[in-house]
Amino acid sequence: MKKENFNIVLVHPQIPNNTGNIGRLCVGSQSKMHLVKPLGFEITDTRVKRAGLDYWRDLDLKYYDDFEALLNSIPDKSRMFFFTTRATSDYYDINFKKGDWLIFGRESDGLPPEIVERFSKQCVKIPFPGKVRSFNLSNAVAIAMGEGLRQFR
Repeated sequence: MKKENFNIVLVHPQIPNNTGNIGRLCVGSQSKMHLVKPLGFEITDTRVKRAGLDYWRDLDLKYYDDFEALLNSIPDKSRMFFFTTRATSDYYDINFKKGDWLIFGRESDGLPPEIVERFSKQCVKIPFPGKVRSFNLSNAVAIAMGEGLRQFR
């Protein structure tokens, strides 16, 4: 059985276009997408599928009613990496392995503070020098995936 490159987790995503773009990234990178409810939109929303184009049907997608349900499905919790602007470590320090869990929060305020606190040693940030608080969610996922795929070469 082939292991996916990544497990991409979106916790409470709010913007359908971002989720659609990330779904397309998952198909293109042979990764699985995991969505933790509540979602800020319906997956039937045409904006999700428009952003994902005709790749959406090829997406390996799983839903979870809450964060604890997601945690119960992850066999090796040491391979979870939480992307947040509140981290002190950079994602450059990760030696990615196939099957790693890359976990991202919602667009307006990121991961819930209780998750960041609970998994603080596994939190990482994408450093950047400019005057913005954070990257767009789909851009952040693409940046993280790009580094991981580069390491897999």
